[in-house]
Amino acid sequence: MRLVLGSGSPRRRELLAQIGVVADDIRAPDIDETPNDGELPRPYCARMAREKALAVKADREELVLSADTTVALGRRIFGKPADAAEAADFLHRLSGRRHRVYTAVALRLGERVWERDSVSAVRMKMLSDIEVNAYLRSGDWVGKAGGYSIQGPAGAFIPWISGSYTGIVGLPLAETAGLLMAAGYPLYREAP
Repeated sequence: MRLVLGSGSPRRRELLAQIGVVADDIRAPDIDETPNDGELPRPYCARMAREKALAVKADREELVLSADTTVALGRRIFGKPADAAEAADFLHRLSGRRHRVYTAVALRLGERVWERDSVSAVRMKMLSDIEVNAYLRSGDWVGKAGGYSIQGPAGAFIPWISGSYTGIVGLPLAETAGLLMAAGYPLYREAP
């Protein structure tokens, strides 16, 4: 059974490797990630993961694994910032507050799609302008939902989480392993 990772994220490849999974191919989907009017963060995230899995061209015997991570403050979705100014705005809004990180995973085999998600609560400390500006200069915010990554320098801003650390990074491993096993992927192989 061939596994296709429907993501260009190096973090997702690294997380899969932690559970001994190496994708046979990587095919990053190109979809419109604009939230629908009034769409809530959790359903939005699930829709994105599913649409990514469906957008990847694959043979009927190939498993396609896709995921989406969404940062939300209440009902407001914080996507990937377009520029440093938007990243700074996100960081200032998250500063000193708790927010949620949703990561949805979709696994497709032919027409069948399995889905799971992970919801984590994250508290960001109060950030000074010096901290925000230094973080922006690092460039670590580029391409990151909410304008930060917990596994990078912004980890120093996060004193507390409740939920899945790997989900916050971008691929909840417990949920992903469960989906792979449900689809018949040989995740845990017997020793010869």
